[in-house]
Amino acid sequence: MGRMFIQNGLNYGIEFFVLDPDPNAPCSAIANKFVCADRNDEEAVYALGKECDVVTIEIENVSIEALKRLRDEGVTVYPQPEILEMIRDKGVQKQFYLDNGLPTADFALVESKSEIEAHKDLLPVMQKMRVGGYDGKGVTPIKDVGDIATAFDAPSVLESWVPNALEIAVLVSRNPDGDVKSFPVVELVFNPEANLVDYLVSPARVSIEIEAKAREISESLIRKMEMVGLLAVEMFVTEAGEVLINEMAPRPHNSGHHTIEACFTSQYDQHLRSIMNWPLGSTVLRCAAAMINLLGEKGYEGKAIYQGLENAIGETGVFPHIYGKEMTKPYRKMGHVTVLDNTTDDALIKAQRTQELIKVIA
Repeated sequence: MGRMFIQNGLNYGIEFFVLDPDPNAPCSAIANKFVCADRNDEEAVYALGKECDVVTIEIENVSIEALKRLRDEGVTVYPQPEILEMIRDKGVQKQFYLDNGLPTADFALVESKSEIEAHKDLLPVMQKMRVGGYDGKGVTPIKDVGDIATAFDAPSVLESWVPNALEIAVLVSRNPDGDVKSFPVVELVFNPEANLVDYLVSPARVSIEIEAKAREISESLIRKMEMVGLLAVEMFVTEAGEVLINEMAPRPHNSGHHTIEACFTSQYDQHLRSIMNWPLGSTVLRCAAAMINLLGEKGYEGKAIYQGLENAIGETGVFPHIYGKEMTKPYRKMGHVTVLDNTTDDALIKAQRTQELIKVIA
């Protein structure tokens, strides 16, 4: 995501200084300056930030202490360090929704596995580690008492199971002037083995009322947080038509990759406009879109080979994005493909056909 953000920003003649722990990080080849260091190395983050006018992130796991020092010394830091601090802890996230009257599933907070027994009445639940979970890691279902034996022994959120829920997401942005804009709702379908987004479609196949409700909740959330930047809000739609916030991410997100081709303003451009306090761009869809993640195939680990890519791009409206990660492994995100068509259903059919063509092997 850092690489795609830089690619967008180069159109404006902006210089980018980047810090990442991987010496071969995809953004390293196109950044004006690249520092290889741990994102939680306070002094490394602080030193790079002092060379910048504006500091932003593409992952929440960054030294909050360094960001606060930079902000206190006059460097513009968006999203605000306190926002990142809150969002990094899923328990604090959930409490924020509750305290601010924002709809979310019932939940309980536990400090260890031993405390789960006291919340048997909430089962079935999804256990989410409060800190450190990412891309499906740190999440496990507890369907009955027998599953407690394999639960995480860590501070966690026990989130009440939402049966047969449709999963959707809204990207919403806010600049320092307080202007807010949201993108059309996307519908998410997850890979059941990897617990990662398999594909998405936009516009989502939901009613006008659900679309309006989801965007209203997302816009209310970013206003209540007074956050500056781009916020991805993942939500459940229940069988009864309720819209419940699941989680949020304060940055460009997997659920917004399609906006590069499908919208007048991409999520990366909107994030840049937000943190620079520029006018926010139009979020209108140009046409229907679907996006598939290119995940490393099971059984392959090593230098990545993109099998079938040439066949896929022979079809109109197919736009691949290869992330430049040298090594693949099962379910690693290696790229994505956006597909455009006249209707959501047509785009989805074409995307599923494309997904069969492209395989990331070694």
